[in-house]
Amino acid sequence: MNDTITEVGGLHVGHARLDAIPSGCTVIVFPDGTASAGVDIRGGAPGTCGTDTLNPLNLVERIDGLFFSGGSAFGLSVADGLRQCLSERGTGFDTGHGVIPIVSGAIIFDLGINTTGNYPGPDLAETALRNASAGPVLEGSVGAGTGATVGKIFGFERCMKSGLGSSCITACGGVKVGALVVVNSFGEVYDPSTGSKVAGARKGPQSTELADSIPEIMNLSCYRGFSNTENTIIGAVATNARLDKTQLTKVAQMSHDGLARTVFPVHTQYDGDTIFALSCGGVQGIEVSLIGTLAVLAVTEAILRAVRKATSIAGIPAVANLGILGA
Repeated sequence: MNDTITEVGGLHVGHARLDAIPSGCTVIVFPDGTASAGVDIRGGAPGTCGTDTLNPLNLVERIDGLFFSGGSAFGLSVADGLRQCLSERGTGFDTGHGVIPIVSGAIIFDLGINTTGNYPGPDLAETALRNASAGPVLEGSVGAGTGATVGKIFGFERCMKSGLGSSCITACGGVKVGALVVVNSFGEVYDPSTGSKVAGARKGPQSTELADSIPEIMNLSCYRGFSNTENTIIGAVATNARLDKTQLTKVAQMSHDGLARTVFPVHTQYDGDTIFALSCGGVQGIEVSLIGTLAVLAVTEAILRAVRKATSIAGIPAVANLGILGA
């Protein structure tokens, strides 16, 4: 059973990580060459590539590849490797003077864990592309989510390990909407079905018990840990409904409600929250607001899976470790 974004059809996902280094990248490519795409950026500190291309006012309607990477701004070089590999396949925008692959993507800041000075780059993009498939997406502390963490509102020393999650929803008429999200948020993650906190700031650096954060926030005049800008949620939603770039921009905007349902605080000046939207199919006659609503549900589920499937790294506990060591 495939309940991840690749179930939508028309796209492949691949991961790669650096050897013995807690950082990596994830790529999304399209067997038929391209996909219509839109994007919406809500965080105040984004790290992105190729997002201006997706403005509905601009020329190019489709993209050839999408990437997510650790390594902060250094990870943007993943775009070069993805673009080169796609060029060698003959995939891209025909300029009349050669084919140029249209690549977009975004990065997370995972340098709090990865202190080696080695970052995802063009070679890692090539590996991720080789690993890309239509099979169920591997989730947790993999690919771009390898170095992801959450709950840094009281400083990095009290955060928890996170990762990458994916989901897919099938609705009436065979309409499918999937999501893939890398959760590296400043804020904490809540399950909206119960209102309970799933992952976030801990009581102390050595604790595996979650803090009661709201009373602490009420007593703050400023947050801690902003100097490292270690925060962002990046990802993509995809549908088999046929939508154009303008419609997909609306879907991307609505998708951010999935962040608002699960992460608090979110969209701060210190987050780089960015969601892309992709159309990978030909199902027609589906109203864009319906796709956006389903995207909210898919993003919500993907965020929860990202933290629940994460594994501990560098001494930072994951959900599976909560309560083991005590306060």
